[in-house]
Amino acid sequence: MIATELVKLFRRPRTWLTLVLLNALPILVAVLLAVTHAGPRPGQGPAFLSAVLSNGSLYSIAALAIVLPLFLPAAVAVIAGDAIAGEAQSGTLRYLLIRPVGRTRLLVAKLLAVLTFVLVAVVLISGIGYITGTVLLGDQPLTASTAVASVSGTELTANQIAVRTVIAIGYVALSMLGVAAFALFLSTLTDSALSAGLGALGLLIGSSLLLTLDAAKSLQPYLPTRYWLSFIDLFRDPILWRNIERGVALQAVYVVVLLAAGWANFSTKDVTS
Repeated sequence: MIATELVKLFRRPRTWLTLVLLNALPILVAVLLAVTHAGPRPGQGPAFLSAVLSNGSLYSIAALAIVLPLFLPAAVAVIAGDAIAGEAQSGTLRYLLIRPVGRTRLLVAKLLAVLTFVLVAVVLISGIGYITGTVLLGDQPLTASTAVASVSGTELTANQIAVRTVIAIGYVALSMLGVAAFALFLSTLTDSALSAGLGALGLLIGSSLLLTLDAAKSLQPYLPTRYWLSFIDLFRDPILWRNIERGVALQAVYVVVLLAAGWANFSTKDVTS
């Protein structure tokens, strides 16, 4: 069942088109930086975008920061929103459940397929970002003796950069799993894949808007997008773990609660399509 869902997902041209589009913007930004050599001032624009002009190896992190606020969560919301609702919309969900496949097993297979997409997307963006940055913005070799500047201004070795980059990829993937959990939950409530995807995207846009309002200050620590960019703290010296730990805990709560709600609804839902 899991293998079938993975094959189904990655055989769709839409999946590969989404991955291409996710990488298109970071590549375009890298080309513009390479041509103009005019990056934003430190502290302005996406994270690390001002630092990559002197060391393109950091562009893997900058690429994640570019797509994280909107494009990556939108892609995850669309893919996850289509998981159950897409089957119902096309009229194949009932036939899937006629086979000796439990609803829990089907939901787990859908979830693992979405999780695989999230991991592939994040790793691909980071990997292509690294290649693009080193080719266009400088290919300084990352050896144990090579050091690059941290966000705090001190030097980090290549080994430190590599380890922190891997942790950052995992952190971003967990943040996107929270998006996937909400979209998957909505996918069990409706027969419209578009409604599920747009519903999840609407929640994220609303969360981002509330983060800018002083009136919503009491709600901000609990908003799903609150700690998304906290992976930047991994590249401080020393690492500031406070917001990272809070982000992990918050996303874990969202994932557990939303997946449990999605399972409870789907396991008792009257499937007619």
